[in-house]
Amino acid sequence: MAPSPASQTSAATDVWLPVPPAQIDGLPDAFTYHFWNGDEEFPADPADCAFYVVPYMKGQAVAVRPLTQMTGVRVVQTLTAGIDHVAAAVPDLPSGTQLCNARGVHEASTAELALALTLAALRQLPAFVRAQDAEEWSPGVHEALADKTVLIVGHGAIGSAVEERLIPFEVEEVLRVARSERTVPRGPVHDLGRLPELLPRADVVILCTPLTEETLGLVGAGFLARMKDGALLVNVARGGVVDTKSLVAELESGRLRAALDVTDPEPLPAGHPLWHAPGALITPHVGGPTSAFLPRAKRLLRSQLTRWAAGEPLEHTVAVAK
Repeated sequence: MAPSPASQTSAATDVWLPVPPAQIDGLPDAFTYHFWNGDEEFPADPADCAFYVVPYMKGQAVAVRPLTQMTGVRVVQTLTAGIDHVAAAVPDLPSGTQLCNARGVHEASTAELALALTLAALRQLPAFVRAQDAEEWSPGVHEALADKTVLIVGHGAIGSAVEERLIPFEVEEVLRVARSERTVPRGPVHDLGRLPELLPRADVVILCTPLTEETLGLVGAGFLARMKDGALLVNVARGGVVDTKSLVAELESGRLRAALDVTDPEPLPAGHPLWHAPGALITPHVGGPTSAFLPRAKRLLRSQLTRWAAGEPLEHTVAVAK
């Protein structure tokens, strides 16, 4: 059993939440709760904060701003699956501080969007919307997801959720790639080194991988060149996984298509060539923020804080400060 907060080296007992504490039923009474969602003023002395829940979708600068003053912090909990916006701060945290992500919160919503983007791009829904605006009846023959081979790059919780939603669409085959090789109930997961041989087989490539040193710029000119002509790239991971210049070149050539919920840079600035690149469908990083988010985030926080108050191991720990 993990040590309880009272027995840890820090005397801090405050918990900072980006959701008003009164809105989360069942929080343990062991702590003093403060609401902070990125405002300029802190709600209390950061040195007294033991459990810090990072504000959601407020950016890296807000996320890390109080951390330098949180000398008693023991847990940093994100409400995102990715932790790239706070990972750089981990080495400067007090030794033993746990960084936990929000596994279980975003899988359903992000997987829904991955499928929506895939279907919208294949069936040319943006063109139909433009035709409706122009009052034009534009029938035609378009691609189905059925009988396609789909490659999922990043077969973690979100990638697995994407696969489960692909199966009812009668895809021909799902190929899986992750950082390390393993086997899941539906078949093998290959390591990243197998990408060169797998990419030419895929009609659709869906990116679900976290942004790490290993995946930064993973989808560059070489990766894209190995994709088959006419293939669709779907990115619900992080913009930095894709080299934007190389992608724009492929889109402008007409060889590939892309459906992107994330971009690099992000937000995508006005005038950027990606906005109007042929075959590009762009959504503004909306994979996670849906009606499913808040209830699931509240359940996660209640569970984590209850575990911590009882001295039980936390879930979803992805890093520990040395």
